[in-house]
Amino acid sequence: MKVYGITNCNTVKKALDWLKAHNVAYEFQDFKKLGVSMDKLNEWDAKASYEKFMNKQGLTYKQLDPAVKEGIKTKDDALQLLQQKTSMIKRPVIEKDGFLYFGFNEEAYTTELL
Repeated sequence: MKVYGITNCNTVKKALDWLKAHNVAYEFQDFKKLGVSMDKLNEWDAKASYEKFMNKQGLTYKQLDPAVKEGIKTKDDALQLLQQKTSMIKRPVIEKDGFLYFGFNEEAYTTELL
């Protein structure tokens, strides 16, 4: 299982604590240190659509210049921006055997990961 996120994100911390408490093994990729490939973003988009994992409620998105926000006209525009500003990806991202989840939800984790 692979978990993507940012180590200082409270939601990621909560998810990692939950995984540890339930003895769920995982590999962690820190967006800030390792980034995320365009191939991976395209894979997520194909499975879930970028609208599901582009966090428009977060500070990074809210601080974008209005012209940048208005410039997001296509999937490629959105994915390029997400690759540059990984803080805009809803976190954590969890991949396991076809399960793809954005964010923290105990119920979904219990159903899919235990």
